[in-house]
Amino acid sequence: MPVDERPRERLRNEGAENLSQSELLAIILRTGTVQDNVIELSTRLLAKYGGIKGLARISFAELCREHGVGEAKAAQLLAALEIGKRLSRVTSEDKYQIRSADDAARLIKMDMMYLTHEEMRILVLDTKNNVIENIARYKGTVNSSVLRAAEVFRAAVIRNCPSVIIAHNHPSGDPTPSPEDIEVTRQLVEAGKHLDIELLDHLIIGNPRHVSLKERLHW
Repeated sequence: MPVDERPRERLRNEGAENLSQSELLAIILRTGTVQDNVIELSTRLLAKYGGIKGLARISFAELCREHGVGEAKAAQLLAALEIGKRLSRVTSEDKYQIRSADDAARLIKMDMMYLTHEEMRILVLDTKNNVIENIARYKGTVNSSVLRAAEVFRAAVIRNCPSVIIAHNHPSGDPTPSPEDIEVTRQLVEAGKHLDIELLDHLIIGNPRHVSLKERLHW
């Protein structure tokens, strides 16, 4: 490959924004194999896993099993992907005000849409709907057998906050609410009334869409 066509040289001369995903990935991986140069290796990985979004879902062990990757390259790649995820988040030090379901989804979606297991998030809000706390709960399965109203509202009670938003993901990527999602939501709305804490919404996070149960159920 001519020197001026190599990804690192192109980045230096033309800027990172002008590189393809394969070229950016090649810079992270640095070297290829005897059979594939680093661009070919990058292209193969992107094709196999459906692009950057797919790569963000796979584990360290899965990456290490790929020919030409190994532990060092897997660590470099997953670290780069994690930096990208963190950059997209609003940090806990920033004031983040929730004005709509989309606002809440933007805060948590990048963390949740690529998960391969179910997880619940609880956003605790102050009187101006600023996010005071963003809590991860129930990693593994989110259903009525494990979900407890006391756990959902505990942080709001401790902080004397008037409302919460909850969210959970569907690893399938389809955010269509199940009958159990709807029933759990109704139970939590009623439990919140007894505690004088409002459940503002229950979001179901898919990939790439999300669903607001407040908009569906109109409570």
